[in-house]
Amino acid sequence: MDTLSPRLLAIVDALPLREGMNVLEIGCGPGAMAREMARRIGPLGRVLGIDRSAKAIAQAVAASKEIAVGQLSFRQISGEDFRLEILEEPFDLAVAVRVGALDGRHPAIGVRMRAAIAKALKPGAKLYIDGGSPLCEVTLL
Repeated sequence: MDTLSPRLLAIVDALPLREGMNVLEIGCGPGAMAREMARRIGPLGRVLGIDRSAKAIAQAVAASKEIAVGQLSFRQISGEDFRLEILEEPFDLAVAVRVGALDGRHPAIGVRMRAAIAKALKPGAKLYIDGGSPLCEVTLL
């Protein structure tokens, strides 16, 4: 079982997670937060963690038994290049922690990333990033 830092635990606690949700984590790193979200949304939910780093995705896959039951998956791709795969359901919620394109460090990439994420979310779904108390909602379009 992962031990999340108090900061990441506060972020997961603040998310409006519900049983059966379809959740996208952008910049998932080694997947600890994705695994915690998968536990909270239950066996009918699904979490997809994405990261541009092959090393991070390999670590996430190696540590995630939830993959075997279809509750959790990982994909190596940047947020600005993310697209739903054929027959992939749109997401109910997206979250990103310490993603430079969404926290203002890389504004040009951020515009592209927000547009890509918006296309992957259900109507009315929200994107949350760190930096609030502990989260803030990002305007996508």
